[in-house]
Amino acid sequence: MTLPRIGITLGDPGGIGPEVTLKALASPQLPDAEFVLFGARSVILSESDRQGLSSVLKRHPIEDVDPSRGSFRTGKPSAENGMASFACVERAVEAAGKGFLQAVVTAPVSKHSWRLAGVTWAGHTDYLEQLWPGAIMSFFSERLNLALYTHHLPLREALQRVRKRPLQDFLLRLFRQVVPILGREPELLVSGLNPHAGEAGLLGTEELDEIIPALEAVRAAGVPVSGPHPPDIVSRMALDRPDRLLVSLYHDQGLVAFKLIAFDTGVNVTLGLPFVRTSPDHGTAFDIAGKGEADPRSMLAALQLAHRFVGASR
Repeated sequence: MTLPRIGITLGDPGGIGPEVTLKALASPQLPDAEFVLFGARSVILSESDRQGLSSVLKRHPIEDVDPSRGSFRTGKPSAENGMASFACVERAVEAAGKGFLQAVVTAPVSKHSWRLAGVTWAGHTDYLEQLWPGAIMSFFSERLNLALYTHHLPLREALQRVRKRPLQDFLLRLFRQVVPILGREPELLVSGLNPHAGEAGLLGTEELDEIIPALEAVRAAGVPVSGPHPPDIVSRMALDRPDRLLVSLYHDQGLVAFKLIAFDTGVNVTLGLPFVRTSPDHGTAFDIAGKGEADPRSMLAALQLAHRFVGASR
């Protein structure tokens, strides 16, 4: 059987991406796949020497991506860091789009570094969404799985997007995209927008005017969906229930609970692409970059989940 080919982008070279990537590749729990590293060879070699993991690189080819020619800053965002990390993502995504890779696992990038480099997208998902409209940001862990209706938007703008037809289309698209990789039909638990899910209109009317009509239409299409549930309890309703998928209406509504229980092991997954894309659910952690303190468990989980989802999609 041919092993899946999975690309790994190194993330911001000044963050913990290089460290957690090499630590994960050295783990005995690493899945059986062909891994290709996309990043500055100088950074990869330096990090492998620092960790004493040079032998790891003998098993994994490197696609040298170094537009900044090594002018990186450890522990701080910079234009050079942003230019390098974005170039890695571009190269790996292009390879995956052409079928050379079956999955891409992205180490953390700094949105600040991207902005300094002139990159206009607010992260991986926003970049992927402009290439494949309809891409969905989701998060998976052993105890809680969720999808975000909106993600990297100011809260005011996110709330303005809670409208019947767009929400209805999102839920139908989400269900179609998630069933093949999970191998089952999860119940979608949709969060309300207001406290107590509006309390029958006493605390806001978005549930009555927009959310409930959207759920009724989706339910009529045969999708198992429930809600809107009070935002303060819906995470608990989905906890330890792999047959349920929480749907949060904006970024922090779901991710506060998710990162509380799965910060070290959670995985960010972009649905709706022609290939699998996963990432650790944490950031660049500039404060501990270069200190050898970074926990690789979320990166390892991202590699494992990418391998599992590639298998499910074959």
